[in-house]
Amino acid sequence: MWDDKFEELLRGFLPFLSVDEPLDGAENLRDLGLDSVGTVELLAQLEDAYDVRFLDDLLNMDTFATPAVLWATLTEMTAPAS
Repeated sequence: MWDDKFEELLRGFLPFLSVDEPLDGAENLRDLGLDSVGTVELLAQLEDAYDVRFLDDLLNMDTFATPAVLWATLTEMTAPAS
């Protein structure tokens, strides 16, 4: 579904997800402990790790709602322009 780098970064901001628990793409990130400060820090780490910049219209709660939505957004941002 997503790469290991993404999961490792994301897990670092999810204190309510145990190490041995699988990360479900539909799980609400807020329920797993992602707070507003964590969202900003995660955003910065994702931008650095994937060499992208989140545009203003993507800086909303919907983008950071679930792992699947966040990964889809990131994948779209890193796709080569056609």
